[in-house]
Parts: sequence; C-alpha cells; structure tokens
Amino acid sequence: MRLHVADHPLVDHKLTTLRDETTPSATFRLLVDELVTLLAYEATRGIATEPKEIRTPVTSMTGTTLASPAPLVVPILRAGLGMLDGMTRLLPTAEVGFLGMMRDEETLQAVTYANRLPDDLTGRHVFLLDPMLATGGTLVAAIDYVFARGAREVTAVCLLAAPEGLKLVEEHAGDRVDVEIVVAAVDERLNEKAYIVPGLGDAGDRLYGVV
Repeated sequence: MRLHVADHPLVDHKLTTLRDETTPSATFRLLVDELVTLLAYEATRGIATEPKEIRTPVTSMTGTTLASPAPLVVPILRAGLGMLDGMTRLLPTAEVGFLGMMRDEETLQAVTYANRLPDDLTGRHVFLLDPMLATGGTLVAAIDYVFARGAREVTAVCLLAAPEGLKLVEEHAGDRVDVEIVVAAVDERLNEKAYIVPGLGDAGDRLYGVV
C-alpha cells in the first residue's frame, strides 16, 4: 500500500475551514468540492496513458491520452457523493459507479446495502471516494469488492485518515503497489466512538444534514 498525504497551503487552508464547527453546510459542500479537486490532481499522477497521434495547427505530433478502459469513480454512499463533482471535474471521461456501505455502530463493521457497479471491472483503475478513513473497515471491504470484480488498481481519496484505519488497510493490502491512499491529512487518533480526532465531525451530516 502507498500513502500520499497532500502537502499544499491551499489544502491546509480549506481543511481548516472544513474542521470549524461553525462552517455552514453550503460552505462545507463547496469546500469539499474544491478540496477533492486538489486531491484528485495528486491521486491521478499514476493513471494509465497511451500515445496519440494528432495534428496541431502547425505540425503533426505524438501526444498523450488516457488509456482504455476508462477509469471508474466510485463514491461510497452517502458521504462520498459530496466528493463526486470535485473528482469528475478533473476526470470528465471517467465512468461512475456507486457503492452503498455503512458502519454498524454496534460492531463497527462495514455493511453493504447498495451496489451500482459493473460486474466486470477487468483492467479498470477504480477511484474510491470516502471522506473519512476512520476504522478502515469500510474501505477494506470496498477494496475487496472491486478487486473481486477484476479491478487492476485502486486509489482511495479521503479527506482525513486516522492512524488506526491506515494500519488496518496496510495490514490488509500488505505491500501491494496497486493500492494507494490519498488524503489531505492524517489526524491523531480515534475516540471511543470511532470518530477521528480532531477530525471534522460526521461528514455526511455536515454535507447533507442529520437524517
């Protein structure tokens, strides 16, 4: 597993505003969108490309284009939906699937309740979107889910990660180079309720309100 922590003043600035409990939902959604676009730039550094012959107004040349099959962007519902526009803004040719997973608050285990993914992901680079990498259980389950369908590589884009969650994913993925985690920051720890500290609270509730 590879871990990339974004190091940029704009990332730090936007993340600080996200953490502030007084930031309203409308501003929170806008900042998540902007922050994910910055993270997407880092997350796509290793995306597969292929040469393409084109002609400019001046001459012919060999350029670069994204390789086939197209990348697949998968927000993990519901909070991952708030990251979708920011990711597809940078990857407009990507296809989009949806994976509904939630943490059982009693067992802290991931439960899958919805799947809108192609059955065959052979050769696909899958980008998983989930704001909070807390215990790591949901992300591990999602990684297994797409690899079982033939995904070639998985990149998870998260706003925040806890050391405990990163440890679980690393233990599960081992030294595989086809698993990468891209985050804005790694926080201190999880509290007794498995919330990231200092964190930013429940990302889904702050994006969409309490359900």
